[in-house]
Amino acid sequence: MTDVAAWSLRRKMLSGVLGGAVTGLAQAPFSIVWLGLLGLAAGFVLFRAAHTPRQAAWIGWAFGLGYFGLVLSWIVEPFLVDIARHGWMAPFALIGMAAGMALFWGAAFGLARWQGRTVALVVFWTIAEVTRTYVLTGFPWGLLGYIWLDAGLDQLAASIGPHGLTLLTLGGVWALTEALRHQKRLILVPLVVLPFVAMIGFGLAQAALSQGHPSIGEATPPRPMVRLIQPNAPQHLKWDPEMIPVFFNRSLGFTATPAKAAVPDVMIWPETSVPYLLGTGQGAYDMISKAAGDVPVVLGVQRRDDSQYYNALAVLGADGSIQDVYDKSHLVPFGEYMPGGALASALSLKGLAANEGYGFGTGAGLRLIEIAGLGHALPLICYEAIFPHEIGGVATRADWLLHITNDAWFGQYTGPQQHLAQARFRAIEQGLPMVRAANTGISAMIDGRGQITAHLPLGEAGFLDVELPPALPATIYARSGDLPILLLLMISGAALLLKRRRDNS
Repeated sequence: MTDVAAWSLRRKMLSGVLGGAVTGLAQAPFSIVWLGLLGLAAGFVLFRAAHTPRQAAWIGWAFGLGYFGLVLSWIVEPFLVDIARHGWMAPFALIGMAAGMALFWGAAFGLARWQGRTVALVVFWTIAEVTRTYVLTGFPWGLLGYIWLDAGLDQLAASIGPHGLTLLTLGGVWALTEALRHQKRLILVPLVVLPFVAMIGFGLAQAALSQGHPSIGEATPPRPMVRLIQPNAPQHLKWDPEMIPVFFNRSLGFTATPAKAAVPDVMIWPETSVPYLLGTGQGAYDMISKAAGDVPVVLGVQRRDDSQYYNALAVLGADGSIQDVYDKSHLVPFGEYMPGGALASALSLKGLAANEGYGFGTGAGLRLIEIAGLGHALPLICYEAIFPHEIGGVATRADWLLHITNDAWFGQYTGPQQHLAQARFRAIEQGLPMVRAANTGISAMIDGRGQITAHLPLGEAGFLDVELPPALPATIYARSGDLPILLLLMISGAALLLKRRRDNS
């Protein structure tokens, strides 16, 4: 058997990069769960081979570099929209982002080695994932628990949330590697596997029960009908003066097309799909209202208030009036606003952020909007759908989730697929259907179990009339949020650190 502990640090780090990349293959769109679990097992093996906390930290950082380098590979796409100006920045953006995210994992590996027990890695690695979800505005993209989408365990997110799934995943891999490492403990392998099988069964049973079935002879009330508009405007053409009317007229045509069956109760346009500021545009909003007839329309727009611009969602009523406006509140750093923008403005510095480096204004926070006949929706604009704790933090429960996005920035493969996967987790966590309208796809109707009932593929223009699924009863996670798992991690982490102190006293 290979003595990994005898390897040089460089060889261990190179193996860590490979192991991290293999782990990333469990995320969408690859979704090779067994490879991801194998990669995580390699992470535990490499951790045990670290002789010092410093060496473990380097190995953990390398493992994170491989993982985030693959999972966040879509981050180069925005820089390729105008490749002549920004293309040279793409590799630096990917390497910088992956290296930065990997610092969280490096800290977890180092702290766990300092504590002295392999099980400590389970706790501190999960804490690292929670930390990157919250700190510095947070970036919970590609959480380890997401590997279970469509693999049974995803339904447990309704009870324990994404961080509970991460803890469960790491705990299971740790237990298996511990059992396999000691031949005398091979009997423990079935004892470790059985809980996973039981939990998968529980998740599938929960999904079946939550689906609900009407009694024989019971009339099923008609569900609201939603029309999703997908104009498919590539980002490099979206704001081309010659193409703006093409995409706008395309959306108008989809809006005006008569329904083959039930008339839609609402029409949804994606993020920034109206090329005119709210309240301006030479009659553009009158044209949209006329095309929709007496059906309300939800629009992704930009608006200006004094000197500040906002990325917004507007509800255009059946009478053509603006009934509600929601301003995006969780903006993308460096993409929609420049951190330290006030200082940059004072110094006349400009960057990549929207509106010449000064960016969009921040909305007042997530809140519900009402759409006649469809109840209360929780609007989410693009990036806002990746934050599970913020969606669950709204005081009043919504009837459904409304996600408008422009994933044209993120290419045609990993970015849009991962964004959709995370949106599906939000539906599972809250037990609420999600309506998702995306400029270039993937537009979809998602039920409260995270299942896609209908969708428009990537890179296609079109529209989709689909029923809005019913909301499921409020889930455990919807009621408790991350609090239980945070308390568990705090208690476990404190106990491990206290044990380390007592062992050394």
